[in-house]
Amino acid sequence: MATVAGRFSSQEQRRDELSGTPRAHAIDRWIFVFTAAWFIVIVLTGFIPDSLMKVAAVQAGQRPPFPTVLHFHAVLMGSFLLLLLTQSLLMATGRAELHMRLGMAAFALVPALVVVGLILAPTMYHQVWNFAQTAPADVRPQMEERLLALDNILLLQMRIGIAFPLFMAMGLKARRGNSGLHKRMIFLATAMPLPAAIDRMSWLPTTLPASPIATDLYVLLAVSPLFVWDVVRNRRVHEAYWIWLAINVPLAILINLLWNTPAWHAAARQIMGV
Repeated sequence: MATVAGRFSSQEQRRDELSGTPRAHAIDRWIFVFTAAWFIVIVLTGFIPDSLMKVAAVQAGQRPPFPTVLHFHAVLMGSFLLLLLTQSLLMATGRAELHMRLGMAAFALVPALVVVGLILAPTMYHQVWNFAQTAPADVRPQMEERLLALDNILLLQMRIGIAFPLFMAMGLKARRGNSGLHKRMIFLATAMPLPAAIDRMSWLPTTLPASPIATDLYVLLAVSPLFVWDVVRNRRVHEAYWIWLAINVPLAILINLLWNTPAWHAAARQIMGV
């Protein structure tokens, strides 16, 4: 009896590994598949109606056409999300070797996403700025209001530009030595760009444009199924969440302090070179 109890205690204290350990259960294998699909649902829910509305605005001459780099960004992000879902399915169905081979694609997709994001943000800003200078009188106030919003959005874009590649690098580096950190950090990194979709859901209660607090809370809500499972199943908060919060909380505080202040609006215009 003591031997059985000792073995159970030892298993409970083990570092969480990929599915296939004695602790494995259906939810252990499929929670990551669910989370990947959940992220895709969030992105589609935010972007499809918004994109249709903006296409109509372009056709009506109320906004400039979409730049080419935006299409590249959409393709890359869609590919990344599909890769995340595929990788989760491969692990859930026990195909670890194929998972490892296919995972090499992330080493190309992640840098490409970062580079395209660095190009996209100023491209969109300058496009709206230029359009605001030449827009019809009845459209110009909307464009000027949009520029003020873009100043604030730049704060969120900068956070994504810092945190997404940082968390992805941590996750990819841990892929061989710490599978528990690897899989969680990949998902937490993927959560960083979700505000781009969440903020497009105009039907959600929000603190925008006054404050981005609601956006931060919705991101926490998006990762909560994975977090809750971890706490209930493993009886502890995994180190990945502590790392994620240790970096995210200071960034969130800084963003909230700068948000919509005259000093930040002036700084954003200088950063954008307008």
